[in-house]
Amino acid sequence: MTITCFIRYEIDPFGKEDFETYARNWGEAIPRCGAELIGYFAPHEGSATTAYGVYSIGSLAEYEAYRARLTADPLGRENYRFAREKRFILKEDRIFLKLASAPHGERIAP
Repeated sequence: MTITCFIRYEIDPFGKEDFETYARNWGEAIPRCGAELIGYFAPHEGSATTAYGVYSIGSLAEYEAYRARLTADPLGRENYRFAREKRFILKEDRIFLKLASAPHGERIAP
């Protein structure tokens, strides 16, 4: 059973560019360390302080091994340091969810 991690970030509204750099770095490191990255999403319209990161992994056990690899990864370590130094992340909440709506029907374009 695949689980999906949704991370909700509260960011400094003046730190959006730093968050986007952080997101691009995870775009390299997360897949390399074994998770399926769906994406990082920065504010565009509406709230200037809410951002998301979303990725999937096979199980919570696989998640633990993935986190160890991410912590040991040079870009992963640098990205954690970058976030601590710049302090653009004010709050971070993560939740693990499983897909409940599958199988999906065929998409029909209007």
